[in-house]
Amino acid sequence: MRPRSFGYEEAGGVATITLDRPEALNALTFEVYRELTGTLRALAARRQVRVVVLTGRGRAFCTGGDVKEIIGELLKYDRARLAGFTRLTCDLIRAMRALPQPIIAALNGTVAGAGAAIALAADLRIAVDTARIAFLFVKVGLSGADMGAAHLLPRVVGLGRATEMLMTGEFVEAAEAHRIGLYNRVVSAESLEAETSELAARLARGPAAGLAATKDALNREMHMSLEAALEHEAAVQAELMQGPDFHEGFAAFMAKRPPRFEGAPE
Repeated sequence: MRPRSFGYEEAGGVATITLDRPEALNALTFEVYRELTGTLRALAARRQVRVVVLTGRGRAFCTGGDVKEIIGELLKYDRARLAGFTRLTCDLIRAMRALPQPIIAALNGTVAGAGAAIALAADLRIAVDTARIAFLFVKVGLSGADMGAAHLLPRVVGLGRATEMLMTGEFVEAAEAHRIGLYNRVVSAESLEAETSELAARLARGPAAGLAATKDALNREMHMSLEAALEHEAAVQAELMQGPDFHEGFAAFMAKRPPRFEGAPE
């Protein structure tokens, strides 16, 4: 795992990906898109990684596509090449949602455009109090429905608020994003690393198979009837009950000690 276009670290079952173009407010390039997608797909098979943290360096988390390296180039593309690019951006969201491990977006600053879509595709979002967020796509004459935003955002904040955010492209301040449920937590800049590390460590100590099944169910059941969801959950739960983590969880409860789930860091 040696990506060239962003930082990567592993420790204690947690992989931390750091967007590292602070001088460009961590704007995305074609290379960053490809490497992020490839890295996330590779992490799906990396069993020692139990949680992924996605963050940025500097005063922005990510401000979307780089104006020169992406936007300027797209103006020269024909329809086929444009479709190839838009599918490339959507492949990143696919990789995030398909990843079995939980993803925490640690939003260290401004979140805009494709950066907002990436934050939305994470499982949990912890933001500093300056991390305002905007889905800017309509501001440049495009649809607000990009990179899965029209699918995911209404499920997080409700249809009415999602419609307003995607149709206006206006920034929402961090406190308001927290109030409407888009951010799980808002913390001071000084506390972001500690708060993220604490949550990541807690998840890393959890049951990997159980967390993966939870994420999978959240994805699948968006499209299911209640009856289909009940059948799916019953089947998955019965399978997990045969696994070692269920037996360990029961033993830990009876012994009144923290569980030591399979493969979890000490």
